[in-house]
Amino acid sequence: MDLDLVEVAAGANPPVCRIMNFTKFKYEAQQRAKESRKKATNITVKEMKYRPKIGGGDFDTKTRKVAQFLGEGHKVKVTIMFRGREMQHPELGRRILDRVAEEVAHLGRVEVMPKQDGRNMTMVLGPDKKAQAAHQKKVDAEGHEGAAGEDSAGDEPAPAAAEPAPAAAEPAPAAADATD
Repeated sequence: MDLDLVEVAAGANPPVCRIMNFTKFKYEAQQRAKESRKKATNITVKEMKYRPKIGGGDFDTKTRKVAQFLGEGHKVKVTIMFRGREMQHPELGRRILDRVAEEVAHLGRVEVMPKQDGRNMTMVLGPDKKAQAAHQKKVDAEGHEGAAGEDSAGDEPAPAAAEPAPAAAEPAPAAADATD
């Protein structure tokens, strides 16, 4: 019948054997292993480097990228690189790391607290599914409230259009006063 006698449980008393097609059994086991590998999440560690004297625009751009990485489920290693006399003020780097952690708190949490390592200060952020779900729920709730607010504002479009015109005229005299 082209079947094999396979010992299933050697430790049992008496040992247990089955009559089966062993090549088919091995093939199915390989397929199950392949499927489980496919479902496994692959978390990588991304790195974002900052400097103590970073400008506002650069900080915002890099922090947005950190938020994107956390949203994709990656861990992020945030590094502050010090040069020369900057080494004398590690509190500046610590302040930047704290600010990054605060701005992405809705997506991730600090896994490794900031620590000085030679000329670099590093911190590791990891994705936080609970915080992401809570933030998404909050955004959805605000979206529904905003839609209701637009409907009430839609009933009175004329006064809303009249208000910006005087506001635009006011800054010109204020600017003239500032130059005096």
